[in-house]
Amino acid sequence: MSFVETDIHGQIMIVKLNRPERLNALSKVIREGMADAFNQFKNDKDLEVAILTGEGRGFCAGEDMKESLEIGELASAPGKGNDNADPFMNGELDKPVIGAINGYAMGGGFMLVEKTDLRVAVKEAIFEMSEAKRWLLGGYNHGHYANLPHPIATEMALGFRFTAERLYQVGFINRLVEKEELMSNALDMAEHLLSLPPSSRVNTIYMMREMAPKVSGNYLDLADKLHAHGDQEDRMESRRAFAEKRKPNFKGWINPEDRYNTPKLKQ
Repeated sequence: MSFVETDIHGQIMIVKLNRPERLNALSKVIREGMADAFNQFKNDKDLEVAILTGEGRGFCAGEDMKESLEIGELASAPGKGNDNADPFMNGELDKPVIGAINGYAMGGGFMLVEKTDLRVAVKEAIFEMSEAKRWLLGGYNHGHYANLPHPIATEMALGFRFTAERLYQVGFINRLVEKEELMSNALDMAEHLLSLPPSSRVNTIYMMREMAPKVSGNYLDLADKLHAHGDQEDRMESRRAFAEKRKPNFKGWINPEDRYNTPKLKQ
């Protein structure tokens, strides 16, 4: 069985994550399957629009923490650490991708959603940017990418969950639909894109991506330092506690005085 299935509808490719018993978590086989699918989409001159969706209750639950614990190291981010790089995740894909979010989109799964150009979600979908729970720095950049107001971006960075309705209200989701209408709506959006002059579609997607908010270099430098500011073992402890369904026993800092020596932003 393929854990990432593809289906061709004329100039449209549907990419479906298909490991529902793991909520389509980003295991090695899922990441590799996505890379294969999106390289096929990128290189096939007859394909113009992709739809990314999932099977079952989850769109994508993010990092496969069971796999991380089994191999004794943190799983790669989506699109990274594979022999076959994923052009969807690394920004090399010059064709539009529509997200058809069928359920839970957590952590790395949320990152898949924010890489899409247009988004349609079922009303039951739940979203969470989980970095604050698993790393030493919360998802500070995701609300910025989405142009969210500061308090909502802060809520997102701290790992609170969002309903599809709420993200639709703040403009993160284009359409909110019933389950049985998900793929028909996504296909309608794809067909609309195909009705445009080809150069208009390509140029407009490129322009919109260039105009999207980006994080400046000095903030990225600070983020790198903050990712290391604390006891690195807490990262694995969060995953062990999740797998064992218990409260985590975090240490915070190896040297307690580091709590008061936070790296500073360079102007």
